[in-house]
Amino acid sequence: MKISKIASISIAGAALMATVATAGTLDKVKEAGVLTCGVSTGIAGFSATDSTGKWTGIDVDTCRAVASAVLGDASKVKYVPLTAKERFTALQSGEIDFLSRATTWTATRDTSLGLNFAGVNYYDGQGFLVNKSIGVNSALELDGATFCIQAGTTTELNLTDYFKANKMTYKSVTYDTSSQTIEGFKAGRCDVVTSDASQLYGLVLSVKDPSKVKVLPEIISKEPLGPVVRQGDDAWFNVVKWTHIAMLNAEELGVNSGNVDAMLKSANPSIKRLLGNQGKAGANLGLDAKWAYNIIKNVGNYGESFARNVGKDSALKIDRGLNNLWNKGGIQYGAPVR
Repeated sequence: MKISKIASISIAGAALMATVATAGTLDKVKEAGVLTCGVSTGIAGFSATDSTGKWTGIDVDTCRAVASAVLGDASKVKYVPLTAKERFTALQSGEIDFLSRATTWTATRDTSLGLNFAGVNYYDGQGFLVNKSIGVNSALELDGATFCIQAGTTTELNLTDYFKANKMTYKSVTYDTSSQTIEGFKAGRCDVVTSDASQLYGLVLSVKDPSKVKVLPEIISKEPLGPVVRQGDDAWFNVVKWTHIAMLNAEELGVNSGNVDAMLKSANPSIKRLLGNQGKAGANLGLDAKWAYNIIKNVGNYGESFARNVGKDSALKIDRGLNNLWNKGGIQYGAPVR
């Protein structure tokens, strides 16, 4: 997801950083014994509660993985649901330790809000979900259509650019949350929902009759989504960044939640370094030597998380595509642990 009125919070955000970032988030989390993680108010496959109230999703797994790295326990997480408009202020103010909420890495966010993006856990792009009854097969046929859009995002900016470039017009109905947006669409208040393509797959599942809707083929933007931390706290930035990298390397090396204990006996130097049997990766991060072992044991590698939350083992059935490893046709690439 994306934010449009960034300028209104950038100055305030910068002022907060001098006091909040210097607190040392890693030490704070260790002392508290719990990680406070900002998530969405409900995005299927990324961060949402199931029928039992348990938080699940690929972004939730990032929270669980960081808690495993720092505290050795994936359950030591307090989840704070945030709307698109609330998320950056909550991070800047120190209300949350980091943000893991389908958030797009952009130049403005990276340079004017006092924030750092700690990697990309999902490469996405903005798409369109339509009722088949309006009879269109391409976004280029949407001239004059009415859109349901979530407020506080740059979805409208991308949409405006696309429609101007193609000499088309549109009307919009805005909502505060993703769930309200789809409810507006289902109630017939608009012809089209536009959002990150990954979210559209989840929206299809929430429609009473999925056969009556379809996702159009066009992708009109680049949306690299990932966790966000405050600037000025490099130790914490490193922990969150290398947590994602550890999960990527684990998948590439064939280490998963089911075989990680056996892999402790591996003679492969890369696996030995990843699992803490060689080198000082843990100490250099201010963590236990088994930081990555704990991530993999408790949460799994990146491929496991993708498959169960958004991929082949999930209801969404999203293809890996760009989110496959670099050596399997994708662009997910973990820097070496050495």
